[in-house]
Amino acid sequence: MPRTRLLLLDDHVLFRESLGRLLASEPEFEIAGLCGSPAEALQILRASSVDLVLLDFDLGAETAARFLAAASGGGYRGKILMVTAGMSTLDSALAWQSGISGILLKHSSPARLLEAIRAVAAGNVWIDEKAGAPAARSSARANASREGMHLTAREQQVLRSVLEGLSNKEIAFQIGVSQSSVKATLQQLFDKTGVRTRSQLVRIAIEQSLEAPRS
Repeated sequence: MPRTRLLLLDDHVLFRESLGRLLASEPEFEIAGLCGSPAEALQILRASSVDLVLLDFDLGAETAARFLAAASGGGYRGKILMVTAGMSTLDSALAWQSGISGILLKHSSPARLLEAIRAVAAGNVWIDEKAGAPAARSSARANASREGMHLTAREQQVLRSVLEGLSNKEIAFQIGVSQSSVKATLQQLFDKTGVRTRSQLVRIAIEQSLEAPRS
């Protein structure tokens, strides 16, 4: 049977190395890389096949949000399991909307960690009741009532960038368009959602899970 290739992204060396040794001892897993920075992890994703990323939310000077956007933008379509010390409800909601498959708290037992990895690798969703279950349930309810709201691929790109807190200039650079094009797309989003400001757009996006789910 083919083994599940795992990539670990965590800025704490001791946790990263210890978890790597644990997973390497399991015959069903293969370690594609142990990374301490998003840049290093993205390089591995571009160079080799990875089935599942184990991702910490707090990466020192960065958070997981930009890594999630960069990985998706770079073509990664594998699964992502957040393994974190904790996340706010807002951060959990944004992570679920970014396409993760689960959240697990770091204080969980090794046996529970292995259970979560196997579940996510098999295509299931893992919800830790203490780390984001309300956000996941809220997104599920919103998705069920979202019929009729259709966002184009460009609108989804811009909305995702707005949720990450990027400016119009940063969004334009990230997706390769002009700032005027970004402004036009934002106006389309305002018109579709019935809001007038970016902050209102962020709030309604979180409440109604406007981003289309990723394949």
